[in-house]
Amino acid sequence: MSATASRPARPEAAGPGRFARPLLIAFLLAAAVDLAGLLAGLDTVHLVAKPLLMPLLAGYAAVRGGPRLLTVALLFGWGGDVFLLADNDLAFLLGMGSFAVGHVCYLTLFGRDRAPAALTTGVAYVLVLAVFLVLIWSDLPAELRVPVAGYSLLLTAMAWRAGVLGRYAAAGGALFLLSDALIATGIAEWPRLPAPDFWVMLTYIAAQLLLALGVVRAGRAGRRSTDVRAGARGSCPGPLP
Repeated sequence: MSATASRPARPEAAGPGRFARPLLIAFLLAAAVDLAGLLAGLDTVHLVAKPLLMPLLAGYAAVRGGPRLLTVALLFGWGGDVFLLADNDLAFLLGMGSFAVGHVCYLTLFGRDRAPAALTTGVAYVLVLAVFLVLIWSDLPAELRVPVAGYSLLLTAMAWRAGVLGRYAAAGGALFLLSDALIATGIAEWPRLPAPDFWVMLTYIAAQLLLALGVVRAGRAGRRSTDVRAGARGSCPGPLP
């Protein structure tokens, strides 16, 4: 028997996990095409590439063994992406609602970790949110003020709580907050960066990717810890008769 034949196959290579790398590469390629299209002002490219992003990332998370709530959160993000392709107030509200459901999924997922979120980070987030809403309030359309405030509070809570899963998820939560703040400044008609949609999508794509990686990594670390504890218990000798 050859050495190759005698080597046990890795579980990921033999199961659905073998699709993880192709799905991640496809996601990154779709992201690059979308961002390039935005920089070039090619609206058709954005219309085609943007709806591909979250299904590909959700597929990657699923085959990596991510929890079902992560997949659901990413697919509600996809719903928000699709709604926001239409440029009107109703589509904006529907998109914001879809993202809000995704944030509830994230919060529920993060709540499964009993570790306390950093209080100082929470205070900083609350202060930033309060200052931002005070500054932007009068420039928002009257009918969007309350929905934007409620959504911003939910998003801020998600960004804060994401820190319990480590630096990847924490960075993802912060970038999600930044991305939506850039959208809000556009609605309020504040001065914006050149190619504003590029920066919105760049921060959003990075946010969702980092959140997904943070959740998957935390889950895998938790399973390894459980396996180690189970192995340790199994190796302990039983009581003497």
